[in-house]
Amino acid sequence: MLDAERRGLLHFHQKPGSIGRGLIDATSGNTGIAYAMLGAALGFPVTLCVPSNVSPERKNILAAYGAEVVWTDPADGSDGAIRKVQAIVAAEPDRYYYANQYGNDQNWMAHYRTTANEIWQQTEGQVTHFVAGLGTSGTFMGTTRRLRELNPAIQCISMQPDSPFNGLEGLKHMATAIVPPIYDAALADANIFMETESAYAMAKELGRRDGLLIGISSAGAVAASLQIAEQEARAGREAVIVTILCDSADKYLSERFWQEG
Repeated sequence: MLDAERRGLLHFHQKPGSIGRGLIDATSGNTGIAYAMLGAALGFPVTLCVPSNVSPERKNILAAYGAEVVWTDPADGSDGAIRKVQAIVAAEPDRYYYANQYGNDQNWMAHYRTTANEIWQQTEGQVTHFVAGLGTSGTFMGTTRRLRELNPAIQCISMQPDSPFNGLEGLKHMATAIVPPIYDAALADANIFMETESAYAMAKELGRRDGLLIGISSAGAVAASLQIAEQEARAGREAVIVTILCDSADKYLSERFWQEG
């Protein structure tokens, strides 16, 4: 957004009723919440295209920040939101700055500049495996590219849902989804396809056993990391496995699986 403001594509500190570009994008919730928060703080309007089946918590947070939301068909998932935002921008190209998180190189570059270097520093260069879920794919793309420069031997593994119909909100089943322009499948050393039920079970286990309340996609990343840890242990190898817990459970507590079992 700072890059967009510098280039005159997005106008901060707009006065009520003024005519200036606002931000628009498709989102499954998390990035949209960040957009809405920054829009409120920096004074620019935010319009979001969001699948209507996102959790009630996400809906309430977006409303609290004052974002304008265009709800899209839940059966179409994030792809439906992408198609909707593209249609809106095509109809009024001068009204919006289309952030396009799925195709914006600033997405993966942020992780190239920051996330990867933080991992390297905090593990003192001992990281052996990096695991991340695929939504926009920016976290995986940027972090992997930088880690490979620091140590080409680091194994980078992507995680995605095991089917197009799943409960891992925000993640893409790449074989059936609109593939993000920033995604490069060749970067992954391996791919793990995660069952929704396994992610649910891990979320509950981490909450009840370790006091960690994390989101569903984050729980899927932990489950994938444990699969890798078991493989390395069976092979007699030590490993330092890093993954990203990109959200907490506060946006998912209305889900029924917390009370089941």
